[in-house]
Amino acid sequence: MPTVSELLDAMDGIVHQPTQQHDDRVDLTVTEVYEIEAPGRVDFGGGELEAAELVAHDRTWRNDDDEYQWWHLDAGQYLIEYNERLDIDERAVLQIRDELRARGALHPTLHVESLSLVPLSVGGAGIYLKENARVSTLLAGE
Repeated sequence: MPTVSELLDAMDGIVHQPTQQHDDRVDLTVTEVYEIEAPGRVDFGGGELEAAELVAHDRTWRNDDDEYQWWHLDAGQYLIEYNERLDIDERAVLQIRDELRARGALHPTLHVESLSLVPLSVGGAGIYLKENARVSTLLAGE
């Protein structure tokens, strides 16, 4: 597993490094939330492979003087996109932050060398996410 410094060296688009960097991990922030508007296709041989049609989820202002908008996500499935980009040779472990899990949202733990869209499941009454919220974390080794 890469160290924190190796992760940081392999990343672009960090919103605020002093907040996102920790001794054992680097937090990732959300830049966009997508809904799946039309299904994709997956077949055995890959000849009929087709991407799903995505649409950006609406954002709203919580307060008139806010600098960033919010997503109100009802219970369901979404895809999230990060501000940060990663390009590293050694796989890193990507997992949901405890703050989201405690509020009924989760995504799978993944082993990644780059960052792409990640499925987010929201349960119960939903969740409010602010633009640039720290939603995931990349774990680091020693």
